[in-house]
Amino acid sequence: MTVRKIALASYVLIFLWSARDNGIPVDRSVVMVWILVGFVCGSIGKSRSAQWRMIADWSIVVALYFAYDYSRGVADQLGMPVHFTGPRNLDRIIFFGSDPSVWMQDRLYERGTVRWYDVAGSLIYMTHFIFPVAPLIILWLRNRHQWLMYVRRLSLIMGIGVICFVLYPAAPPWMAAKNGYIAPISRITGRGWNHINMNTVSKVWDRGTAVLNGVAAMPSLHAAFSLFVTIWVVRHQVRWVQALSLLFPIAMCATLTYFGEHWVVDCVFGWLLVVLAWRLCDRWELRIAARASRDETKLQCANQ
Repeated sequence: MTVRKIALASYVLIFLWSARDNGIPVDRSVVMVWILVGFVCGSIGKSRSAQWRMIADWSIVVALYFAYDYSRGVADQLGMPVHFTGPRNLDRIIFFGSDPSVWMQDRLYERGTVRWYDVAGSLIYMTHFIFPVAPLIILWLRNRHQWLMYVRRLSLIMGIGVICFVLYPAAPPWMAAKNGYIAPISRITGRGWNHINMNTVSKVWDRGTAVLNGVAAMPSLHAAFSLFVTIWVVRHQVRWVQALSLLFPIAMCATLTYFGEHWVVDCVFGWLLVVLAWRLCDRWELRIAARASRDETKLQCANQ
């Protein structure tokens, strides 16, 4: 429909204009508004049932993201203690007694000087707010069956992650350092944004860290989402492309460790969570497909 195409084109142009003047949105509520507007533009001219389905679909995504962000409140109400040493000790076992965040900052971080890898790290970190969301809009507009497969896996990853955050609140390295559990490190996630004049992004991120779950470290959903989106995009590609694409989640893990946002084991458990969620969804979808096939066979037999 022409009106829908014009609305979608206008949406993209307005988003690009806003991103140029205000920076790419990383605040969760702002991201959700952009998703809603995208869905609304995509539903123009469709039937009322399709529009109601859009509202229901979008509500699922909103509920998931806000549960993720505000899971800290549930953990606080349950009185769950913050764990400072568990992930740290696992990292020390893997790295022969060293703390990877401390080791990396000792060798790479220069106070007052922003290196190319600081900028690259900030950009890699920022993909966490964009890459998982982009397929939600594209798939919903083009192929709802694929959208449901994507959301099913994303929902399970986030759902299990939130349960872990509630039952096992874990302090990230920067918080462990602040409380004396490891050698001092700096939380330097936003310095790359400031260096390339993306101050708006840095300010929004700073505001978000003050209200969102600061102990949602185990498992790392940053690491999980980077692997999940990578697998989704390249799952039908040739093997060498799939192997090369794994550099992205590895780069995300290195970034999170260097910035003091996550332990390495947080990333490993995030990746394992992706594998678990994907396999569970595969089994469920195969079972549903087999049941639908049996029902169709029975119906054909009954009509003969």
